[in-house]
Parts: sequence; C-alpha cells; structure tokens
Amino acid sequence: MDPQPAIRALGALAQEHRLAAFRLLVQAGPDGLPAGTLAERIGVPPSSMSFHLAQLANAGLVSQRRQSRSIIYAADYAAMNGLMAYLTENCCAGVPCTTGAACNPALAPAKDVA
Repeated sequence: MDPQPAIRALGALAQEHRLAAFRLLVQAGPDGLPAGTLAERIGVPPSSMSFHLAQLANAGLVSQRRQSRSIIYAADYAAMNGLMAYLTENCCAGVPCTTGAACNPALAPAKDVA
C-alpha cells in the first residue's frame, strides 16, 4: 500500500462516529448494515451518518449497495487488512510476525539502526 491511501483511510477513521460505524460494519460481516441501522446504533441523525459513510467510502474502507429502498454498507476487509499490513510491515525490527500473533517488538532480535 502506498502512503496516500493509508493517510486517507486513517484520516477517515480519525473521527468518533466514523470509527464507531466502521467497527460496527466489521462486526456485521460481509452482509453489512443499512445506513439507518448504523445511525440508530451510533445515535446520530441519518443525514450525519450519510456524511460519515461517504467519508469511509471515499477512503475505500466500505462498500455500498442498494437493496430495495435501503443502502447497505459493508466493511472492505481487503482494504482493512491492507491498512493493517501497511502499519505493521516494519514491526518487530523487520522480522515478519507470524499469522495471528500480536506484534511484540520486545521478542524480536536486536537490530543496529545506526
């Protein structure tokens, strides 16, 4: 991932309601949730939720689809995983973390950075 998409994604998530909406969408799975349900659960007006969801969509973190009269939003797991990989690609002193393990730099071999 290039720095610019990461900056857009992090910028989109750097707001309380957008972060809450994204977390709910991650929990909801690939089926996603309607915008109205997200607004209700977060406690914001639907018009505000639409603005926040548009920001997440512009950052590439969510997808949207029309289902009857509702717009259903879903987390883009590939984008989320790409962002996480970008943020952690140099963790543990450059030693790749094992799948599913938390990054723990204290356990990585020491590296001379001078």
